[in-house]
Amino acid sequence: MSETLQTAVIGVTGYAGAELARLLLRHPRLHGAPPVFAGRLDSRDAARGGIPLAEIHPELADSKGSGNLLMQPFSWDLLTDLDVKVLFLATPHEQSREWVPEALARGLRVIDLSGAWRLNEAVNREIYAFEDEGSANALKTQSEAVYGMPELHRAEIAGAQLVANPGCYATSIILGIKPLVAAGLVDLDAGIIADAKSGVSGAGKAPTAKTHFMYAADNLSTYGVFSHRHTGELLEQIGIASDAIVFTPHLLPIPRGILSTIYVRFHEPQTRAKVLHTFQSFFTGSPMVRLHEHGLPQILHVARTSYADIGFQLSSDGRRAIIVSCLDNLLKGASSQAVQNLNVMQGWDEQEGLE
Repeated sequence: MSETLQTAVIGVTGYAGAELARLLLRHPRLHGAPPVFAGRLDSRDAARGGIPLAEIHPELADSKGSGNLLMQPFSWDLLTDLDVKVLFLATPHEQSREWVPEALARGLRVIDLSGAWRLNEAVNREIYAFEDEGSANALKTQSEAVYGMPELHRAEIAGAQLVANPGCYATSIILGIKPLVAAGLVDLDAGIIADAKSGVSGAGKAPTAKTHFMYAADNLSTYGVFSHRHTGELLEQIGIASDAIVFTPHLLPIPRGILSTIYVRFHEPQTRAKVLHTFQSFFTGSPMVRLHEHGLPQILHVARTSYADIGFQLSSDGRRAIIVSCLDNLLKGASSQAVQNLNVMQGWDEQEGLE
């Protein structure tokens, strides 16, 4: 593919949008073709042609003039005129539901970071209360969506027009447990417990009472119990029934990172060598997953990296295991996974621009 592939990012103002911009601006395949940045602007900013990237994210200013790139007023004509081929949406799911069908109709390939198109089952989508749920247009678009986890769906992503980037919690938990479930080792009747903790950036940039410093600092709290939006992703991608897992998210008083502790029981006693081999076999050819052969992962070691780190320990009788899965929620849980999907879609090395 040409190194002058033109991409566009809608939704650069958020935390994930900033990381996505940083990765694309530095991607070795995109030299000479910085992303087009666009979004909704007020009349004052629209009149001056847009907002310089450095005003939105000063950390993106560099010696190449990246900070002078403008977030321009969004229009389909803009994308057409600039010959955009791949569109990244770091937008609320309502916006993605509206724009993705139009983007596909215009021949664009789309990588959507929202939850708009991740779920195949209507019962799992109910939590989003999509206004267009069940419409012919929505069902057609959903049928074209590929769940954007290369470790599971690499071949389908390569040819996809629409890639639905996974949720951050879902990425952590699916990577941690899917290999063992797929191998038939886990006793699903005994249930899986996924105890997951995320930094405050996982809640997005807009401040709320529970992400305010005075609430989150020096605190640890649960939320979304039995009702978190990522639950449906776990059920569909791991391939389990809703009563086979208990997923509890927690808010950590740190800026970024996720640590998921997953508790399972096996049908039969397992050795460490067999469990490790199961993980190694599943993740062969998956460069963004690092397996810990000794010790357990920590958020400190994945923060600001594009890796997911996975480790485990067995009980003395080999019947139970605790798996720990860590990642940066803004990177492997969002933006770097989106770029990883871009690499797969373009036939480039999967880790290019991410290590």
